[in-house]
Amino acid sequence: MSDAFIIDAIHTPRGRRNGALAGVHPIDLYGLSLRALLDRTAVDPNVIEDVVTGCVSQAGEQGRCMARAAVLAAGLPQSVPGVSLDRFCGSGLQAINFAAMAVQSGHMDVVIAGGVESMSRMPIGSAWGTERPRTLTDKYDISTQFVAAERIADKYGISREECDQFAVESQRRAAAAHQEGRFARQIAPVKWTDPDGHCHQLDHNEHMRPGTTVEDLSRLTTIAPDGRVVTAGNASGVVDASAAVLVAGSGAAKRLDLTPRARIVATDVTGSDPYFMLTGIIPATSRVLAKAGLTLADIDLVEINEAFAPIPLAWMREFDFDPARINVNGGAIALGHPLGATGAILAATIIDRLQQTRGRYGLITICMGYGMGIATIVERL
Repeated sequence: MSDAFIIDAIHTPRGRRNGALAGVHPIDLYGLSLRALLDRTAVDPNVIEDVVTGCVSQAGEQGRCMARAAVLAAGLPQSVPGVSLDRFCGSGLQAINFAAMAVQSGHMDVVIAGGVESMSRMPIGSAWGTERPRTLTDKYDISTQFVAAERIADKYGISREECDQFAVESQRRAAAAHQEGRFARQIAPVKWTDPDGHCHQLDHNEHMRPGTTVEDLSRLTTIAPDGRVVTAGNASGVVDASAAVLVAGSGAAKRLDLTPRARIVATDVTGSDPYFMLTGIIPATSRVLAKAGLTLADIDLVEINEAFAPIPLAWMREFDFDPARINVNGGAIALGHPLGATGAILAATIIDRLQQTRGRYGLITICMGYGMGIATIVERL
């Protein structure tokens, strides 16, 4: 079986809701990452065999296989297909894992994986049905993710103050990473012209709120009815972004003279209790480590999507791992969570930071709706 290598990973800045990227059509937003990836790697686009794309709100401007539309809009050869997938917040990481499976099996040699979400133009829930069937509701007490996060906080004894402190630390780390230029390599600046002919550019993550304090956050009201911990300040930011990752097999990398940055060591996706909904990262972590033949002691850095502060805090309750090596550049609370793109962005983040610190192994894990978790281990090369 061939190794699956990540040749490079790149993403647009994360633009806050109704901010700098709100005027960019999601097809064009994804196309910007595709073009930037091809320019960075100088790979011949004719060798791309598929473009696997995470996108959660697949309706309206993001509907009708927008992955293929983005391929065409970005000027890739007509021979390059595209597919959109939805595995909730793990969609971008699932795209990478599917691309890895394709090259590991020998069915494909070179695949682009990635994701996109324009949350300004496609609000959360815009592609969801209004009602769940009784075949589901009679079996499971499934609520909103806000309520699920509250349930997790109750289960693990996580306080509001802990959540706010975690959020403040996310903001501090993100600000430090920005100031030190840690995001410079992974971010592709976005330039575009609006219908009136005005030129715009965004070259940095727009959602950060440096200087946020626990006192600031303590004044916010909770989101869920009768909630006690989850607020807009300790939940992920709503942003617009896209990301693209070039995945190639070992033979193709050698033949095309591509220098891999990382190897995909192991992947996992699993189901968990839909009552708590967002705890799937815990069994997914255990399973992916077992598949890789590693323990957490072998892992240098971890990226846990900060959907809500109780999620990474619950993971830390379960595993004995140094908090200083988790989300070292801050996370989605500070930087934002563009649903379909987040997994691919985290891949870019962890590979960059492993190279900056000379670490070897990195773990990415993301919780998902209806009680699922996904995880991927990469090795820096």
